[in-house]
Amino acid sequence: MTHDEHIEEVMNRVRKLELKARRLVKETFAGEYQSSFRGQGLDFDDFREYAHGDEIRFIDWNVTARMGSPFIRKFREERELSVILAVDISGSGDFGSVHFSKREAAAEAAAILGFSAAGNGDKVGLLLFAHEPILFVPAAKGTRHVLRIVREILMAQPDKPGTSIRSACDFLITSLRKKAFVVLISDFFDDPLDKPLGKLSRKHETIALQVTDPLEMTLPKAGKVVFTDPETGWEAQINTNNANLRMGYEKLMRRQMEGVRDTCKKNGIDHAQISTDRDRLGDLHRLLKKRARRRSR
Repeated sequence: MTHDEHIEEVMNRVRKLELKARRLVKETFAGEYQSSFRGQGLDFDDFREYAHGDEIRFIDWNVTARMGSPFIRKFREERELSVILAVDISGSGDFGSVHFSKREAAAEAAAILGFSAAGNGDKVGLLLFAHEPILFVPAAKGTRHVLRIVREILMAQPDKPGTSIRSACDFLITSLRKKAFVVLISDFFDDPLDKPLGKLSRKHETIALQVTDPLEMTLPKAGKVVFTDPETGWEAQINTNNANLRMGYEKLMRRQMEGVRDTCKKNGIDHAQISTDRDRLGDLHRLLKKRARRRSR
């Protein structure tokens, strides 16, 4: 495939993804996004006379002395957000055993969140990373900006296909001056995770979307198969007919998934899985609904 043909193929995928993401936002995600993602703080709005039940700590004593009766400061929620989509494009993201690769599943989730943010008047930015940060697109508004983000996710080719969650977290911590909502989209096949995610979540509100594929969780019974690690090039021939080997592999993968969930929970990070199979976005939808209920209390 020539370079021009590759670009045309990617643009066709972007256009199809745009139509699907816009439909999903309109039908399913818009309301949950709006109530799940809120502003960073409070902006001063005006003064008004104190009423029974108001917070005493908001009394402005200078205005109170001048007016001769208690007045409090009114605030409005700072509405505008910056949502940063930090997307892992390492070699393992090119794997997919169903209809989509993990990279495409990540792009779909990013598109839904991006168009939801654009429709709500929020800014969206992008960090692409693999072995190291590869591309940073500052947060901006508008659907054209979201389309650029989706295109970058699908087109980027890292020179080194390894994964470093630490380098991505360090980049975001040092580069984002204002507090932001960071959506970290990765399969999290990296170690250690605790310190990098802990540091990031202390500075920015963070959501972790873990991209998975069903074939990664369970080895099929398919005889001797050569497995290749797309990030290191390591190869090994494995007899998948061996029941003990399959059982051990499943336990290892369950432990890995549980480890990511536990690390996120420990650091106050909301976590959801995005799978390449048919129900790719169910967990994301449930996560946004859960956040919306929690914030409405």
